[in-house]
Amino acid sequence: MKGTQQATDWYRHPAYYEAIFGTDTTKEFDFLEAMHARHGNGGRRWLEPACGAGRLIEEGARRGLTMFGYDLSDEMLAFARARLTPTLRRRVTLTEGDMATFFNPELEGRFDVAFNLVSTFRYLDSDEAACAHLRNTRRLLAPDGRYFLGFHLTDYARSDEETERWKGEIDGAAVDCFTWEGPPDRKRRRAPMTNRLRVRGPDVNLDINTEWNFRTWSSAEARSLFSRTGFRVLARNDFDYRPDQLAASDRLDSIFVLAPSEP
Repeated sequence: MKGTQQATDWYRHPAYYEAIFGTDTTKEFDFLEAMHARHGNGGRRWLEPACGAGRLIEEGARRGLTMFGYDLSDEMLAFARARLTPTLRRRVTLTEGDMATFFNPELEGRFDVAFNLVSTFRYLDSDEAACAHLRNTRRLLAPDGRYFLGFHLTDYARSDEETERWKGEIDGAAVDCFTWEGPPDRKRRRAPMTNRLRVRGPDVNLDINTEWNFRTWSSAEARSLFSRTGFRVLARNDFDYRPDQLAASDRLDSIFVLAPSEP
């Protein structure tokens, strides 16, 4: 086999991305449906901003829901479309779109649920971009719709790095994922991120190293943002995905249940 290949954008490799992050799909969607039953209107039109490789879009369609997703990555959208059977495609719309700007007047007020669970929100690197996303999403929701928004809050007192590691497998290849988050910069509202996907198998020898900055949000900063963009917080859960368990005050991993504020 040739030497190790190098790449710099894990979103251009959806199959390997899914090998790591596609393992909790059923658990996540069970959680979303339970939370919708508890807090939502029971409607069946669902929206996923930054839908990625489409695993949750596919799962929702399998459960008979009408699903709409958008994403910036052509590779992710192609993967999402390819995974759908002809029957599921009739329930799914996928399109290119940026979280910071996506809005379609023809869809205004049409969605019962919007959801984004895996800290993608933190890619929005300014208050202006975050505000635009939330205001646009609010306009896409029905008046009694809900936005289930998941991301990690920031402890500005943290001075050490944080690391996580996952392992997966696809087509006989082992996928090892290592993520590093540096200490937050409170003044700049950023935290440096590095992800390394190491893929080893009979026909692949690939390292994908991706670097970026995440926007930082304390609990107070997040709640102020929600209020300014026309949302109120109904509940805060965590990434354990237990509908009957609210997030403890010291948990940073958060899934906010957002409802449009009264006009």
